Amino acid sequence: MTKLKSISRYNILAHLGDGARSSIYAVQDSKTKQVWALKHVLRVTEKDDRFIEQTEGEYAIGSKLDHPAIRKTERLIRSRKLLKTTSVSLIMELVDAATFDQRMPRDYGEIVHVFHQIAQGLVHMHGRGFVHADIKPTNVLVLEDLSVKIIDLGQACAIGTVKSRIQGTPGYIAPEQARRGEITPQTDIYNLGALMYWVLVRDVMPTALPPSNGDAADAASVRQDHEIKLPVPPHEQNPRIHPLLSQQVMDCIQLDPAERPESMDIVANRLEMIKQVLNDPSAFRSAPN
Repeated sequence: MTKLKSISRYNILAHLGDGARSSIYAVQDSKTKQVWALKHVLRVTEKDDRFIEQTEGEYAIGSKLDHPAIRKTERLIRSRKLLKTTSVSLIMELVDAATFDQRMPRDYGEIVHVFHQIAQGLVHMHGRGFVHADIKPTNVLVLEDLSVKIIDLGQACAIGTVKSRIQGTPGYIAPEQARRGEITPQTDIYNLGALMYWVLVRDVMPTALPPSNGDAADAASVRQDHEIKLPVPPHEQNPRIHPLLSQQVMDCIQLDPAERPESMDIVANRLEMIKQVLNDPSAFRSAPN
């Protein structure tokens, strides 16, 4: 396999990693000298068309977003041969950060500060008409100053989309995603609630998609609501977790979308209030190591 030195006008500085049918590079624009992240997807067989289309979808949605808590999407480069796309390259903001599961804040006040930023980014996304649909710890980057970047719009879609395939991550997937129902802002609310549960308890919740099935799950393997037991509230598992924060998590992970908060705005406002409560020294609780 030939080692790439450049893609279009972008010189490759370093190979950062690999994903599903893709490679991620740090690159420099030869004209502006700006440094970016570049996601390169190469079409080898027809099976790769789905990943090409997914990356094109990431750009279509990401280019319409402009919020500090969402990684910036700059440009999409298509390479064609005989009128067929042979590769796509997505130019994105390069972020020096670690994923949320790798960079855990020191106390609950800081943890809620991160939660609040994620919610604010999703408020912006919903306001532009889109749902992320895959919020989980590895899709949130946390910088040293605890600012946040939501990443990976590979499963993002317009509000109201009904997908033909089951898409989501066991432990975070909303019931309506597992059942190929309508994807709405309430889907992101559930995903965020599941993320908050994992961060606070360090365990994944029981969800409609059994862990062993992953993206290959079919309708027959999906659990129904009566087969899913909501977890014990976080503050009952760890009394150092503030009951208000625990209640917010439980509100978000209700199985019926209609029983979750009406909007991500409400979730963000509640998290802001909880952050203020935790910043009161009398309410402060240190997070576990």
